[in-house]
Amino acid sequence: MSVATLPTRKDEAYRYADLAALDRVWHGLAPARRIDIPAGEQDAHVLIVNQDSVEVHRAEIVLEPGATLSLFVLNGATDYGRVEVDVTVRDGAHFALHAANIAGGKATQEIVTVVRHEEPNGTSNQVVRSVLAGTSTGSYLGKVAVARNAQKVDGEQSVKAMLLDRGATANCKPELEIYADDVKCAHGASVGELDPDQLFYALSRGLDPASAKALLLEGFVLQLWDEAPADRRDELIAETRRLLRKVAR
Repeated sequence: MSVATLPTRKDEAYRYADLAALDRVWHGLAPARRIDIPAGEQDAHVLIVNQDSVEVHRAEIVLEPGATLSLFVLNGATDYGRVEVDVTVRDGAHFALHAANIAGGKATQEIVTVVRHEEPNGTSNQVVRSVLAGTSTGSYLGKVAVARNAQKVDGEQSVKAMLLDRGATANCKPELEIYADDVKCAHGASVGELDPDQLFYALSRGLDPASAKALLLEGFVLQLWDEAPADRRDELIAETRRLLRKVAR
């Protein structure tokens, strides 16, 4: 797609986007960042989006045979934040995505992925959690494409969203496109609310409503960062807690 043309609702990857916000930065967007993970190497990347302005991150990632990449994304944009990655997984490589949208007010947050298994024995695992309050919108659009010769591939997607207010919107669209016949791929998506019994129990222990909600939400989100790089894990946890307390008010 040329950056000269703003996408429309007909473009599947931008169906739920805030196109008015995107229009403000579209013509100045840099090309997608290219990330190559050499054969046999292991790497991890952390991305925290917490700006008040429009912020878009795009990456094209290639995992050479036997390579591993773990990507940790915390999307806390208060206006419009979009993270999109296009990943090619070669023979025996592994891609893991651990991502969260945490939005309140009128924010729109999106995580969009395409994972292409082009060779055999590759694996991928994507776990996305969204916490949405106010009239915010949080979206995950994720496609796993398995080529005809990519046998023994294992790809999983787990997408869950928590709505704190009835005006919030969650869009979850995991998708599988499989042409090989000896694969193990699965996906699941769910949208729900805080358990009122758990919330009552937390309140009965003396917590105020905002703190009680935030505590329950921590259990929903913080597990995403269990395997994050040690030098960034505390930052991810602290920023997640700050955002959860903000939307739980």
